[in-house]
Amino acid sequence: MATSLDDIQPLELASIRDDVRERPPWTSRATASLVLSAVALVVSVVAALVGDRVPLGPGRVLSVVLVAAWAFAAVFVAVHRPREQLAEIMALAAIVGAAVLLGAALAGRNVATDTVRDFGSGMRAVAIAFLPGVALHLVLGLPDGALRTRARRWWTGAGYAASAVVAIFLLDERPDIVLWPVLTLAAAAAVVGLIGYVARTRAAKTVQERARLQWPAWGVLVAAAISLTAWVLHELVDWPEPIRAVAVTTSVLVPLSLALGASERIAVRIDRLLVHTITMAGLAAMVAASYLLIVLGLGRSPTGSEKTLLALSMLAAAVAALLWIPVRQRLTEFGTRRVYGERHAPDEVIRTFGSRLTRALPLDELLLQLAESLKKTMSLSVAEVWTRGSTGRLERAVSVPDRGPAQLALGAEEETVVARAGVSGAAWARIWLPAVLVSDEEVLRVAPITNSGELLGMIVVRRPGGGLPFDEHDDQALIDLARQVGLALHNVKLDSALQESLDEVKRQADELRASRARVVEAGDAQRRRIERDLHDGAQQHLVALAVSVNLVRQIADSDPDTAKAMLEQIGTDLQEAVQELRNLAHGIYPPLLMDRGLAEALSAAAGRAALPTGVEADGIGRYPQAVEAAVYFCCLEALQNAAKHAGEGAQAMITVREDEHALLFEVRDDGAGFDLATGAHHGHGFVNMSDRVGAIGGSITVESAPGHGTAIRGRIPLND
Repeated sequence: MATSLDDIQPLELASIRDDVRERPPWTSRATASLVLSAVALVVSVVAALVGDRVPLGPGRVLSVVLVAAWAFAAVFVAVHRPREQLAEIMALAAIVGAAVLLGAALAGRNVATDTVRDFGSGMRAVAIAFLPGVALHLVLGLPDGALRTRARRWWTGAGYAASAVVAIFLLDERPDIVLWPVLTLAAAAAVVGLIGYVARTRAAKTVQERARLQWPAWGVLVAAAISLTAWVLHELVDWPEPIRAVAVTTSVLVPLSLALGASERIAVRIDRLLVHTITMAGLAAMVAASYLLIVLGLGRSPTGSEKTLLALSMLAAAVAALLWIPVRQRLTEFGTRRVYGERHAPDEVIRTFGSRLTRALPLDELLLQLAESLKKTMSLSVAEVWTRGSTGRLERAVSVPDRGPAQLALGAEEETVVARAGVSGAAWARIWLPAVLVSDEEVLRVAPITNSGELLGMIVVRRPGGGLPFDEHDDQALIDLARQVGLALHNVKLDSALQESLDEVKRQADELRASRARVVEAGDAQRRRIERDLHDGAQQHLVALAVSVNLVRQIADSDPDTAKAMLEQIGTDLQEAVQELRNLAHGIYPPLLMDRGLAEALSAAAGRAALPTGVEADGIGRYPQAVEAAVYFCCLEALQNAAKHAGEGAQAMITVREDEHALLFEVRDDGAGFDLATGAHHGHGFVNMSDRVGAIGGSITVESAPGHGTAIRGRIPLND
């Protein structure tokens, strides 16, 4: 059915973009969060207006900002995560905070009636009592607000119940506010919440979930670090003032972090930020603790102009702490470059060797870089690396400066001593490795390169006569470096062995592929031969018999004697046709081999062979059809080859026996033989035998020499 252009809908670009995600559907829970947030914001503004002459905690503006921060953060979470409960809990926290402000405003108004003041003080008491319960609910519900386990639901319910008890106690004490029950409940809620938070963090299964749990930790950590810094400064230099306002202001980071964690794109970026935050917080705590210990613990509190000087010194300490890591790195690089002549110290060669291995550099290039680094960092005159060559001798792979190739043959005893010697000097080398010595005055170190007790090479380093001797640090560096080089050489050896095995597998696969092709070709040729033999032999006999029978039927009545003679001839021809069919069937699969086994089938084949042939097959039994057929036809092929090439007067012998879970056979003749170097044993007949035996896991070998005959041996494994 044809489609008109009007029926074709345009494809929206957003539908073909992988990074565009559909916004989750809006829910009633999100609507409730928005309503609660709006109510909290309105109540906080009303409290600020009503209590224009009443002190509201840290101040009217900061109090409204704190409640607004929780309200707007709840709205942000509701928009991005409308299905989650986190926005509702945050909006509830904003409502409770707004209730505290409104209650405090009503309770402190001078012009208000006693009823209004009493209502305000009661509202303030209840709201303050429920702050720890809401906070516990929020922490145990992270990251999405859901209380998925029974333990979390139980602890949350217990927190609200405890808040209700504290609220009743505070109502009884109003208009005064007794803080110790609230602080006790807050401390208990903090312990339970911290334990639950740690358990939830360890159980996080996805990167997104772990990141959302890390964001509130970042907010609390930054807020605590800023508050601690402000408190230390306040104690030392009486700034900032008041300290409570700073603490309230920094707590805004908590709802902000919860909102940032709700964003899919921003949440996963917390890792690097958290690392830097922990570092900065640790440095700030270290500086603050140092000043508190020295100034307040061991001295006296600063007064007057001393406070300015102390503040400047604290600022200088903070700047120095922040710049310490990059400055230390630059100074270390500068010092090593001036002392050792390059960027790294001697032990750095060890640390960088492993990284160089991952760059897919050739081994010779890697060892050359190693020798050059050793010569520079250890102030050497010569640095050499010896490796074991293909002949088993130690060969000088690289040397700086280049000293040319050299070889060193070690006996079994010498190799064992060198492998176990460790880092040795010139006196030891004079006994066991005199070939590596150049002069008696040089300062020498020899470090064997081993792996699993096998000697793979050695590192030889030299300093000129009268130079600095090698110390313990140099020896340890050579030991560690030799260990890494040994692992690298061992891996190269394994790679070479693996490559050889892979080449062998490829060669066998090619041979198998060619063998399969030859088997298919031989099968086709065999079928064509059978078709030709049937057409030229048995079929012609049968056609002639049919014609003769038709003639006999025509003359049977008129010439009985002639018909009788023709019937006798037909009988003779019929016997010849039957015998030809038997011979053809014998070439396909001998019935005698199937019925009586290898021994009798080979004896019968020997009787028909062109050469006088004997058979030794005593003690063998019956075997799988594929095994018997392979041995039988291989022996026939070998007899045919012997008949063609052995010469006049030659004799043959077939031997078949079972030995060590294998069937062994041999066809030997005492004829002319041939030279194996000519490759005559790779002819068509020998290839057929090899393919037939190889198909069942066996093998064929040929032994021959001019004037000494030829022996073809085969071995076929016998599985249980």
